Amino acid sequence: MSHFANEILILASIFVCFSLTVLWSRFFGERGVVAWIVIATILANIEVLILVRAFGMEQTLGNALFASTFLATDILSELYGKKAASRAVNIGVLASVCFLAVSQSWLLYAPSPSDWASEPIRGIFSNTPRLIFVSLAVCAASQKLDVMLYHRLWAFTERRSGGKKPGLWLRNNCATLISQLINSALFNLGAFWGVYDAGTLASIVVSTYAIYVFTSLLDTPFVYLARRLGPPRPGSASA
Repeated sequence: MSHFANEILILASIFVCFSLTVLWSRFFGERGVVAWIVIATILANIEVLILVRAFGMEQTLGNALFASTFLATDILSELYGKKAASRAVNIGVLASVCFLAVSQSWLLYAPSPSDWASEPIRGIFSNTPRLIFVSLAVCAASQKLDVMLYHRLWAFTERRSGGKKPGLWLRNNCATLISQLINSALFNLGAFWGVYDAGTLASIVVSTYAIYVFTSLLDTPFVYLARRLGPPRPGSASA
């Protein structure tokens, strides 16, 4: 498959992940966004094992899913407040702990002679504990930072403008860009130090943050859309 196909797939993945985040918010409210955070966090911890070359750089997958969790916490902050966003971060971390425990228990079984799935599953999930432990620490810290910065900036824009709505683009982008810088550097160094050579690792860190900068700018319209659509109506599927 050509590198050009990788670029198309990554851009499509970003659009799909962001759209799904907004749709889960619109149809299922706060609980829907929290559910998406759990789904995206678990899938991203698996997808990040795949290394591809796209946009002229070596990069891991999982960036679109990770980025959508920051979009999700921003939507929760905007629609439901700081406590809801912080609670969602805690649930995402707990979901990763549960996933780690369950996935590692699979490796304890002795496979049947006719089994075909154990070997590839062991190849994938034997690498997951390090990734998830690093992800737990880094993502929890960076997402907590994102929520804190979001509301600090919101208080600042509210004082300057006299209203709660103005400045969404500022709090969304600044909070995400700063927290994603921390996330990109610490996660990739912690997860892949000793796995890749220094040049490849540096390329992964730079490319990951470059994607996060792009996705942070791209997710702003989705936050505006989620705010415009608002929570589900009473009596809808979220009730």
